[in-house]
Amino acid sequence: MIDHTLDTANAILYVRPKSSLEADDFIQLAKTVDPYIERTGDLAGLIIQTPAFPGWKNFTAMVTHFRFVRNHHKHIKKVGLVTDSPVGNVAEHLASHFVSAKVRHFSAGELEAATQWILNHD
Repeated sequence: MIDHTLDTANAILYVRPKSSLEADDFIQLAKTVDPYIERTGDLAGLIIQTPAFPGWKNFTAMVTHFRFVRNHHKHIKKVGLVTDSPVGNVAEHLASHFVSAKVRHFSAGELEAATQWILNHD
């Protein structure tokens, strides 16, 4: 399950995984962001806030996640990973090879720093 909030004033999608990721999580995310992207253009950023990567419920969830990334990565300028999990460092370096967004890892207590990084239009 993923809890998410779209800050339309700043064009930032906040994503907070709560348990193993399911295919429906990404369908719901698309229902939130696709109309916004169609109306206003790209998102300034995506912030993923999680203590640890929860994994996928099943193979279908993993495939749906990868499709969501493939279909949306060109519409997101920056991705902030807010976590103390070692996966954050790995993801920061690995993701840069597969997505067009700038990706940066922040410690769990640095949600505001991640938000400010996205809002800084460098």
